[in-house]
Amino acid sequence: MPRIKPFSAFRPAMHLQNSVVTRPLENYSIGQARLMVSENPFSFLHLINPELDNPYLRGSRQELVYKKINENLEAFIDEHVLTQEEKPAIYIYQVTHDGLIQTGIWTLTHINDYLSGKIKKHELTVERREKLLSDYLQQTGIDANPVLVTYFPNVAVDAVIAKYKALKPAVDFVYNDGTQHQVWIVDGIEDLNKLIAAFDALPVVYIADGHHRIASMAKMALHKRTLTDNDDNSEFNYFSTAYFTTSQVKILAFNRLVRDLGSFSVDQFLNEISKSFTLQKVPNTVEPQALHEFGMYISHSWYKLTAKSSLYDKNNPISVLDVSILQDYVLKAILGIHDPRTDARITFEGGKTPIEDLKQQVDNGNYAVAFTLYATSVKQLIAVADANGVMPPKSTWVEPKFLVGMLTNRFL
Repeated sequence: MPRIKPFSAFRPAMHLQNSVVTRPLENYSIGQARLMVSENPFSFLHLINPELDNPYLRGSRQELVYKKINENLEAFIDEHVLTQEEKPAIYIYQVTHDGLIQTGIWTLTHINDYLSGKIKKHELTVERREKLLSDYLQQTGIDANPVLVTYFPNVAVDAVIAKYKALKPAVDFVYNDGTQHQVWIVDGIEDLNKLIAAFDALPVVYIADGHHRIASMAKMALHKRTLTDNDDNSEFNYFSTAYFTTSQVKILAFNRLVRDLGSFSVDQFLNEISKSFTLQKVPNTVEPQALHEFGMYISHSWYKLTAKSSLYDKNNPISVLDVSILQDYVLKAILGIHDPRTDARITFEGGKTPIEDLKQQVDNGNYAVAFTLYATSVKQLIAVADANGVMPPKSTWVEPKFLVGMLTNRFL
């Protein structure tokens, strides 16, 4: 396990790479996305939501929306905006950003490995989001954003990667955000078999990012099997997967902003905090440097918080997480935020957001308090998954993040 296979990816024409590829739709406001598609006829967003530039589709039946997506895709292929690899391949993908180089394997994986629990998860999914994406996949067959899966380093896989990275990449471009993207194509039978065998021999792999995408693929595949005599060999059973080793995956912190202190004054709130944490007022920004250390910005002042050891069980992979400690002993116990997924009083900011921006949000009165956290580690993620546990919402900001439309699998 896992069972992987090569595929003939659709790639943007080289001179259109920056025009076609895009961040996922959820990275943009509706206004931003509409402006992008109105100015760029080649954006992959036309294959995600044609309602952005076709007002007459809004409020219409979903079948019409999907029909338009398929028409747009056929136009992209006919006009050579997207071209398909002649031979099935596995791809070596490398992204360079912020001084960090991350390299992995981009391939297809059989959904049965997820359904059987061989691909371990650590996050719950929302049924509504699953259904929306599942319907899109079933109606379009477009799988353009891979699930990020991590695994322990493997000598055989590393050897194939090293061999191809010594060659000129088939794709090498800098996206408009400054990130460099490179792809090497592995299509020789011998090297493909080496990779397939190496992954088949891996004892365990873990979802790092993309729980909703993989759950949606599973929902779609199971439904389609009911229409095809329970066929689990068809192309729709395979989902786009990017495998990066545990040493290549990087996790950033997810910081928190809270709109108000409930019924507490600032002094009362600080007093409540001090019951579970050692509290130290400091002159500078607090970016936690160790587990169980937190930063808190409130009333124009920074505080360093250290959780008391009585708060967590070192042998419990969930309660020992800093996101759990903050949720259980501050957000829930003091501020009454019981479900951070639905409570409008709390906002999450991924580690890419400068801490100065969080501070400014508090200073201008939009929020009452900001919390900075130490990033959850890959080791902690694996411990939760091995225990069949579930992390609290917004526990991790995982990199790499993928551009949509760079390597697209289309299944029938």
